[in-house]
Amino acid sequence: MNPWDPITYTVTPSAKILARCVTSGTMTQEELDTRPLDSEVFSTSLLEAEQLNRIRRDLDQANLDLELLKLERDSADVTHTYYLSQRFASLQQFTSHLQDVLREQTVLRERLTKPLCQQNLPIHADLHRYVVELMGMVVEFIQNLEVKIKVVQAIPKTDSYLSNLNSAITQLLAHGTEVENLYKQVLKRRGHLHTNIKDTSS
Repeated sequence: MNPWDPITYTVTPSAKILARCVTSGTMTQEELDTRPLDSEVFSTSLLEAEQLNRIRRDLDQANLDLELLKLERDSADVTHTYYLSQRFASLQQFTSHLQDVLREQTVLRERLTKPLCQQNLPIHADLHRYVVELMGMVVEFIQNLEVKIKVVQAIPKTDSYLSNLNSAITQLLAHGTEVENLYKQVLKRRGHLHTNIKDTSS
């Protein structure tokens, strides 16, 4: 046999399949070396390897389809025609409303500037006295409104104010007691001073 003959070193289809099996990890080179060269056993191993590869391809395709379905479900409100048509209809309705508002801008401005009631309200003659009293109460209420608002705002802080007042009273009593003790000491010293002066004079 000529070692330089290219036919001797040509890679056969079965060798390619075996190389793919070894590369993918389905079989190892040691398993191939230990296999007998019987054609029947060799063909069965190749069939099992091909079936395993086919199952793996099907599994990968199923996983890919599952990922695509999940992606379609997550982005359905953005890409699906049904949801897009609903949003487009809502957008059209909103834009038409804005166009109506812009067309009636002058009328709306007049309606907003128009007072809600008449400037003069008809009042029966027998109710004039009560209306005068009511207006006086309203004027007084408006004048004292700021003070009343401050009082209402100060209500949540009443507890802190009371605690500060109690502490101030306690401190004042302590200072009063201290002043009283000092006053008594001063009186005692004055009494001792007078007695000493009398003793020295006698």
